[in-house]
Amino acid sequence: MMRSAQWQFARIFLAALSIAAFAVPKNVIAQDSQHLVSPSDPQKATVDASQSRQQNIDTLNSFFSSDQAQKAFQSAHMNPQQVKKAVAGLSDQELAQLASRAQKAQNDFAAGNMSNYDLLIILICIAALILIIVAVR
Repeated sequence: MMRSAQWQFARIFLAALSIAAFAVPKNVIAQDSQHLVSPSDPQKATVDASQSRQQNIDTLNSFFSSDQAQKAFQSAHMNPQQVKKAVAGLSDQELAQLASRAQKAQNDFAAGNMSNYDLLIILICIAALILIIVAVR
């Protein structure tokens, strides 16, 4: 009798275990491991964002340091140091957009797709936009 009760318990236990194993979808179990964040992930994201920001600042400062930029600042009576200081006050998104535009303008000018006058106008517009954004905050 005792053996029969043990076998009965073992069969019920195995049946319950099988039902539980098949009742839980595999993707639920897989999601748990996908949502884990390793400790280095946030740190890497912070470092990447910081490097990207610095690269965008460097791109704009390089753009404003060119000979064409210096002439444009003089003709527009703008202080290049004030513009360079204001660059640091921009958000990451604003920096990325303006750095992209500055890089495109430099590339177009270097390729001969833009005149010196066009570059000066773009440069003054970008500098004015930076000063306006920072002043509004």
